Amino acid sequence: MFHTRSSSYELIRHAGLSYFPIAFIARLPFAMMTVGVLTLVVAERGSVTLGGLNSAAAGIGTALAGPLLGAAADRFGQRRALVPVGLANAALLGAFPFLVASTAPNLVVLALSVLIGATAPQIAPMSRTRLVAIVRRTVGGNRREKVLNGTMAYESAADETVFIVGPFLVGLLATAFAPELAIGGAAVLTLVFVTWFALHPTGRVSPGTASGRTAAQAPARELARFPLLTVVAGTLGIGLFFGAILTSLTGFLAADGSGDSAGLLYGVMGIGSAALALGTAAFPVRFSLPARWLVFGSLLLAAAVAYACARSVPALVVALAVLGCGIGPTLVTQYSLAAKLSPAGRSATTMTMLGSAVVVGQAVSSAGTGVVVDRLGAGTALALPAVAAAFVVAAGLAHVASTRRVEQPEPVAA
Repeated sequence: MFHTRSSSYELIRHAGLSYFPIAFIARLPFAMMTVGVLTLVVAERGSVTLGGLNSAAAGIGTALAGPLLGAAADRFGQRRALVPVGLANAALLGAFPFLVASTAPNLVVLALSVLIGATAPQIAPMSRTRLVAIVRRTVGGNRREKVLNGTMAYESAADETVFIVGPFLVGLLATAFAPELAIGGAAVLTLVFVTWFALHPTGRVSPGTASGRTAAQAPARELARFPLLTVVAGTLGIGLFFGAILTSLTGFLAADGSGDSAGLLYGVMGIGSAALALGTAAFPVRFSLPARWLVFGSLLLAAAVAYACARSVPALVVALAVLGCGIGPTLVTQYSLAAKLSPAGRSATTMTMLGSAVVVGQAVSSAGTGVVVDRLGAGTALALPAVAAAFVVAAGLAHVASTRRVEQPEPVAA
């Protein structure tokens, strides 16, 4: 998992062997939320547009509250921030299937979706913050950067795997049992594993220096620096891509009456994605992070164009497999850049900004793609992932341009 066996053992020893499976499972409900809401609303109320709007509503809630949750964790600690939020989210998820199946107006359903998004515990950013703090306090010398790079590769691979496994579980449960069970399962996972993660001993760890002293917190305005904002924009593009892929795929399959299986096909992306995401830890240093973003973002764009041209399930599966090879390393790169650019004492806030960007992008794209499916047809909607991929590449180019401006030396006065 990491560059050196001794370093990985050192991190595992300080985090605890149980930490990694707990943190992995605890982030599943976050990935299941948007897809589960979309699938359930489409199944119960028969409208892809309404399903997409509810996904967008959940994303709006996450966008509004996600960075605030990160700021609360930076200020008060993760335990105090996560426990009440996780309990509230589990209760809201449990109530959602009953409300959707009732005669409640669509506006009430949308309001509940906003609350579900607003209370979504963002485990991935919290996990990154904990592990980075542990590495900085326990690993010294030249090994620290290597272990940090390996840690970020693992965390990003876990994120990418979860964003594939989550929709896959939703599709599996919806197809084999009922769409309501997918949301119910997310509620149970939130109640058990998010609480477990919050109360884990690593929850007492706060970011600090290698010596263990708490780092001074940078001003909030540092979060608005342009190089960091380009990374946030890049993860927004990844979210737009996720939403466009899932909703267009759902619409395409729904035409044949098999829309519930979209999550299963969506999981095809996870094969190459997880493998290459983990493999980024072995990339040579000279293959810089901005260069990786452009290379794998371009691969993502090329595969998205092939996806847009597909008109059969086998062709879609091939395109999805290649898309996974581009999406995983791109997401790893973006989170690694965010870790480097994060202002002092703002790690959780920075990571929740990226996590919120992915979710809000996925939700807004789901809504827009749903409208395109209903009004222009699923064939037209298949082109939207290519638009999202182009946005990812454009954000990468903007990041490269911004960093070159920063690194450019001042002219020498005559």
